[in-house]
Amino acid sequence: MKQDILFWGATGQAKVLDEALHGTPLRLVALVDNRPVPPPLPGVPVLLGEGGLKQWLQARGPRLPLWFAVAVGGGHGADRIALMDLLLNLGLRAATIVHRTAFVAVDAWVGQGCQVLAQASVCSHAKLGRGVIVNTAASVDHDCQIGDGVHIGPGARLAGEITVGDRVFIGTGAVVLPRLRIGPDAVVGAGAVVTRDVPAGATVVGSPARPLARKAISEERKPGHGRPH
Repeated sequence: MKQDILFWGATGQAKVLDEALHGTPLRLVALVDNRPVPPPLPGVPVLLGEGGLKQWLQARGPRLPLWFAVAVGGGHGADRIALMDLLLNLGLRAATIVHRTAFVAVDAWVGQGCQVLAQASVCSHAKLGRGVIVNTAASVDHDCQIGDGVHIGPGARLAGEITVGDRVFIGTGAVVLPRLRIGPDAVVGAGAVVTRDVPAGATVVGSPARPLARKAISEERKPGHGRPH
């Protein structure tokens, strides 16, 4: 029997997650977004923010359990965790979504509300925290420890025994060499090759990866960037 799920987020990540539901017992019944956006998926309504969600839940009434996934990617790990907590407090259940083409080792540990997408790999003794996204064709090798709210971008490669702090964003096609540490809230740019530890809050780019100039970082973090959606 199908079980209902909603996504918080009504843009590209929602489309990716909807496709990942194929072949599962989950059926998408609603989207939530803090901005008024046109419905991206036929027949699935978009609710406006927490207020719209609460009205919809009240109208829905008590039924079978309602699951959720947070369809907010990129460098918004803190938002993703905050939205997870909001939805859990409303009585919803966090779904962990593993695409039918992904590989997750039997001895890996995948936390609450994670998303392991098409052709991604989570290898032996790796551990994912809460709300982690392992995006399309990304790989997390053996004994990696991945913190809460991390997003590992498409095609990124994490070698073995890497520790990644909470809320880190690792860009498309980045490579992180073995046994390194990436501090909380750091950003690894697309295509970067990380050959040494990355401090907390740093942004690194290039091959080998080097810290981004302060002016460039401030441009990336203008007000409004990272709002939950």
